[in-house]
Amino acid sequence: MRVLVTGAGGFIGATLLQLLQQVGQVGPQRITRLAAMDRTLPALPDSVERIEGELQDAQVQSRLAQFGADLCFHLAAVPGGAAEADPALSRRVNLDATLDLFNLLAEGRTRGSAPPVVVYASTIAVYGTPLPDPVTPGTPTRPALIYGAHKRACEILLADATRRGVLDGRSLRLPGIVARPRAASGLVSAFMSELLHALAAGESVTLPVGPQATAWWMSAQRCAENLLHAATMDPMLDTQGHMERTWALPVLRLSMQEVVDTLSALFGVEGRALVRYAPQEPVEAVFGRYPVLDDRIARRLGLRDDGTAAELVQRALAPYAIQAANPNSSSV
Repeated sequence: MRVLVTGAGGFIGATLLQLLQQVGQVGPQRITRLAAMDRTLPALPDSVERIEGELQDAQVQSRLAQFGADLCFHLAAVPGGAAEADPALSRRVNLDATLDLFNLLAEGRTRGSAPPVVVYASTIAVYGTPLPDPVTPGTPTRPALIYGAHKRACEILLADATRRGVLDGRSLRLPGIVARPRAASGLVSAFMSELLHALAAGESVTLPVGPQATAWWMSAQRCAENLLHAATMDPMLDTQGHMERTWALPVLRLSMQEVVDTLSALFGVEGRALVRYAPQEPVEAVFGRYPVLDDRIARRLGLRDDGTAAELVQRALAPYAIQAANPNSSSV
């Protein structure tokens, strides 16, 4: 099986690429070729083929077509905050180049062979605000950011390509993924990762939301595992007899205060003294008022959350080798 990961130099892409190298297979099929694509890539093993450059560049698209992926994990994107600041760039990358990728994958299919599988990293930003409680598989999408609007458009067109039998698409709506590196990411939700890093290091932090603000959380490791599982899971039929192709990932719904208390217990810090809250209404409206998510269908398909708040924190911070002061503490 030939496997392609776009956005492989990014936070989630790098985690997924590492997982694929570790397991060496997708379901029962062995990975025979593995390619990583991004505008810039770190040092990689010789066994991983490098495709470096902008997704919208013709030369990069030609190389992607030549690779002829049987399975593509499409994660390359301009993130939310950066997309909102530059709508034209978002269109070129998040919409136009993504649709070009879908087309070249479909056109590269060998006659009589199964259509290439595309696992598309979408986003909960497609729901917009305000959200009903609970959010269900039937909740209408009303994106409040151009990032969410372009992602939703690609969900629809990937599902249509699946209907036509030229691709086998599976779109996953990713929640807040932590803990991103402590560097500018262009994501408005980066404060969620910063909270984990700061309290694990015993540092103070200011959050742009209040203590009771709720968000949907997932570690990068669990996200990568879900992406891999999505490539081989058997989508179930919905009540209308249509094959569903878009799922919100199961999540832990936690308030900022719950996460602060979990970090305090794990790392032996006075989190409530270290955290200052300076709520910004536009940020809290989008990233701090997440209701209950009805994710029962996704769970039946084998997609999973992190289990508990403590497991979330430990898994999220594991790549940074931050050790908990009391790893046996109960979660909040």
